[in-house]
Amino acid sequence: MRVEDVDGLRIATFGGGPQVVIAVHGISASLMAWAAVARRLPDGWSLVAMDLAGRGHSAALPGPYGLPRHAEDVLRVADHVGAGPEAVLTGHSMGAYVAALAAAERDFARVVLVDGGLPMPLPAGADPDEVLAATLGPALARLAQTFATPEEYVAFFKAHPAFADAWTDDVEAYVRYDLTGPDGALRSRAAGEAVREDGRWLLVESGRIGAALASIKSPLSLLRAPRGLLDQNVGMLPDALAAEWTARLPHLADELVPDCNHYTILFADRCASLVAERLTSAR
Repeated sequence: MRVEDVDGLRIATFGGGPQVVIAVHGISASLMAWAAVARRLPDGWSLVAMDLAGRGHSAALPGPYGLPRHAEDVLRVADHVGAGPEAVLTGHSMGAYVAALAAAERDFARVVLVDGGLPMPLPAGADPDEVLAATLGPALARLAQTFATPEEYVAFFKAHPAFADAWTDDVEAYVRYDLTGPDGALRSRAAGEAVREDGRWLLVESGRIGAALASIKSPLSLLRAPRGLLDQNVGMLPDALAAEWTARLPHLADELVPDCNHYTILFADRCASLVAERLTSAR
């Protein structure tokens, strides 16, 4: 992994091949979310990921946040590494929505959305802040917590339902990368303000995501996990939602990745291998 900073934005390049994947992480994640997939890319490929503003080693970048700002940063990173229309663009979770906005502005060889990217509009009359608290409450609570040691933070994640039976060295590296702060008061690098602002944008701007998806000219595919953020049996993008959007967008190819949840789709050996294959093989 080769790391550089571009105007405060942390960029990492995995591998050295001339064919490039630009990868975008989720709402409270970091570029290390892509390490397991990157290691499984075939020869001749490299993967470029970034810590979005307000996360990881880009946490010091100030707001305003919002997905359009992140999409601009993604395109700036693509320019910085010389990734042209032959590059592949992908994003996981919130990163898939960011990727959709970026791909609406520029053509890529293909765009792969990983367990995200489909609009989920607010129910009529719902308060976006209440919905945000219900959906992101546990993540926001973690961002406000402090931990005495790195091992305590690792233990916190080992007990998470998504990872309890799926712990790997890649997950541990991802968790440890996220830590900052003084001894005895360690915390996540992700800024709560950034997570809240981006989460709210997703809830209230679903129409812009739908319009972006409809305008993408690149080959577009979706990889979905059958289990959710807490390893529950309903995924973040249920079958009915996927069916609705594949009916609206005939150019959208949908694939359910068996036996993974919202997180392990990037970390579990078989799931990460499948994601790497879909990123690098035209289908």
